[in-house]
Amino acid sequence: MDIGTIQAYAYFFFTAFLVVVLYAYIYHLYSSQWKGKRDYEKYGNIALHDEIDDKPVEEISKNDEKK
Repeated sequence: MDIGTIQAYAYFFFTAFLVVVLYAYIYHLYSSQWKGKRDYEKYGNIALHDEIDDKPVEEISKNDEKK
């Protein structure tokens, strides 16, 4: 086995690993939105509505504040 073969196998397994991580992340986003934990699609508007007087994406309740 020469170095080129090892590099080819490493490239294939690393690419497969990144594909699995990508699909796991997409599943996490959609499952958390479906369960009602968090709506990640509304965070896409942060770049569009970034004026100082715009409405925040999420309101922070008093119970959620860290002390």
